[in-house]
Amino acid sequence: MKRILIIAALTLGLAYAASAQPKAIGIRWGFNTEASYQHTVNGADFIEANLGTFGFNSFDISSTYNFMIAQPAWTSRGEWGFYAGPGLALGFNRTCTFAVQGQVGLEYTFWFPLQLAVDLKPQFGFWAGHGDAGFHTEGLYGFIPALAVRYRF
Repeated sequence: MKRILIIAALTLGLAYAASAQPKAIGIRWGFNTEASYQHTVNGADFIEANLGTFGFNSFDISSTYNFMIAQPAWTSRGEWGFYAGPGLALGFNRTCTFAVQGQVGLEYTFWFPLQLAVDLKPQFGFWAGHGDAGFHTEGLYGFIPALAVRYRF
């Protein structure tokens, strides 16, 4: 009975801590079209998870841990943020792709719950499938600016 109470208390505590952190959900457009989710984890740092297409011909899932580098006070209303961080991506088409990625961006959160962001998310990876494998010969791919529109709650 003690274990059940301890597990229940830990579960409720973690759920409360997770719900108390700011989050954002929306769409990210660029070389990819993705559903995007952000979850603040450590002060202003956040985890971003995206699910969508890559180059409009494959399914892609990616996640980055972004460090908030600066939050300049450029306006009296809303908040600016400059961030960067590492991440991983996994894609599926006729082959499976795995990539290491980085993300760097600038976001603005309005005084109402809307967030706009512009970012770059270059990736370097390899593919495997049909008994063959190799690195992407183009080098960095996905090196195209993207625009994100998110509802912040």
